[in-house]
Amino acid sequence: MRFAKLWAGSAVALALGAGASMAETGGHAVPWQMGLQPGVTPVAEYIHWFHNYLLLPIITVITLFVLGLLIYVMVKFNAKAHPVPSKTTHNTLVEVLWTVIPIIILVVIAIPSFRLLYLQRDVPKGDMTIKVIGNPSWNWTYEYPDLGTNDDGSAKVSFTSYLKAKDKLEANDTWLLSTDVPVVVPVNKVVRLHVTSDPEGIIHAWTIPAFGMKIDAIPGRLNEDWFQATKEGVYYGQCSELCGKDHAFMPIEVHVVSQADFDAWAAKIKTAGADEARDYLMALLKAEGQVAQK
Repeated sequence: MRFAKLWAGSAVALALGAGASMAETGGHAVPWQMGLQPGVTPVAEYIHWFHNYLLLPIITVITLFVLGLLIYVMVKFNAKAHPVPSKTTHNTLVEVLWTVIPIIILVVIAIPSFRLLYLQRDVPKGDMTIKVIGNPSWNWTYEYPDLGTNDDGSAKVSFTSYLKAKDKLEANDTWLLSTDVPVVVPVNKVVRLHVTSDPEGIIHAWTIPAFGMKIDAIPGRLNEDWFQATKEGVYYGQCSELCGKDHAFMPIEVHVVSQADFDAWAAKIKTAGADEARDYLMALLKAEGQVAQK
C-alpha cells in the first residue's frame, strides 16, 4: 500500500512536470519544470529533437532492458531456484552481441551529434554583430559596432549590464535574472557574437538556454558564436562558469523584438543613452501589449 501511494505521488509529479515542460516558461525555468526550456532558435530546436526523440528513447530502452535482465537473473539463478551453480564461463553469441550492439547505438547517436556540432560551430553570415565582454566585477559589457564606431574604432553604442536591484523589479521582471539594461536584438536575424573577457579578469560563460548556446568568455581570447531567435520575447541566461564570489549575480537578459522596435531602440540609444533607450523600448512594448503594465 505504501509503495502504491509513493508510485501514485510520483506519477502526479511527473505529469505536472511534463505539463510545465510543454508550457511557455517566459524565457526562464519555472518550478516543477521537467525537460529543457522551449527553444526559439534552430540550434535549440535541434538540441530538443536530439534529446527528446533520440537520446531519451535509447536510454529508456537500455534502462528497461537492464532492469528486466537483472530481475530475470535474480529469479532464475538465485540459490533457492538453482542450488547447483552453472560452470559456464563464456558464450560467444552473447559476447558478440554486447560488443556489436553498443557500437551500433553509438553510431546512431554519433551521426546526428556531428550534424548538431556542425550547426553550432559553422557560424553563418551575420545580419548584425554584438561584442560581449565579461568583466571581473561580475557583469557584462555589450558593444554594437554595426550601429557606428568612433574615430578610435570603438563602438558608439556600448553599455554595461548589471543585476537589477530587487527593490526596482517591475511586473515582468525576475529576481536574479533581470538586468538594468537588457540586450536588444531583432527577431529572425542572425546575430554573431564576439565573446571575450577583460584581460585582467577571469573566465565567464555567456549562456542562454532557450537559444541552445553557451560560449566561454576567456581573458585575452576572442570566441565566436551565433543565434537566430525566431520568436519575440524576453530570454534569460546566467554566467555558467564558476567565476568567483558573485557568480550567481551575473545574469543575461535578451529582448527579441520586431525590426521596427529594434530600429527605434537603436536610434534612441545612440542619442539618449542606454537607460533612456530601455525605458523607451519598454513603453513601446507596453503600447503593443507585449509587456504587462506595472
